[in-house]
Amino acid sequence: MEVLFWVGCAASYDPRLKSIARAFADIMKKAKVEFAILGKKERCTGDLARRLGDEALFQELASHNIRVLKEHQVRSIVTTCPHCFNMFKNEYPALGGDFEVMHYTSFIYNLIKQGRLTVPPRQKHEVITYHDPCYLGRQNGIYEEPRDILQILGYTVEEMERTKERSFCCGAGGGMMFETVKRGEKINAMRAEEAMQTGASMTTTACPFCLLMMEEAIGSLRQTTGSTMVPKDIAELVNEWVEGGE
Repeated sequence: MEVLFWVGCAASYDPRLKSIARAFADIMKKAKVEFAILGKKERCTGDLARRLGDEALFQELASHNIRVLKEHQVRSIVTTCPHCFNMFKNEYPALGGDFEVMHYTSFIYNLIKQGRLTVPPRQKHEVITYHDPCYLGRQNGIYEEPRDILQILGYTVEEMERTKERSFCCGAGGGMMFETVKRGEKINAMRAEEAMQTGASMTTTACPFCLLMMEEAIGSLRQTTGSTMVPKDIAELVNEWVEGGE
């Protein structure tokens, strides 16, 4: 196989986020990428366990994953989750897990440049804003490929006030995905307000956790602001527009 698609917990179990995994799989099929998944042999990378301080659980999960990947002689991994991407790139090597890993935005950008995916001309140039996931942007320096993809698709990208190196968290990192904020303003609501201030009709991101947080906040703010902004993942947008190449 050309690459292993690491599906991840979020895109495996959450009903909304399954569409991201399906969209990316469809994209790879259009580009005639030979890919495989581990199925039930895949376990959580242990990102949340380590962030929350359960080092023993992280070591158990990581050791299992590394052993299974080596048994299947996996060399190249692509993932839709920046948290999984960060674990493979920066934390698994210390445990003997040395793999080539790419986030799906870099992978798709390369497929387009190689001519394996084509984008038909579009007349409408919709204004869109992009939210930088923390573990893709600040942690790993991937800022341009997601924006380049959106521009190739024909969107006009309107930046938020805080972006790239100064981007603002969605509020889910470090285990906060499962914590209820009991006082003060919710971080995802603050970020959603920044997105709405751009005047864009859609906000997009490249992280399943970020997408859930933005959807929840935008849905709540619709009742008070009347906003019609729609949140989507870049994989969903790419799958809507691209066609198979040569």
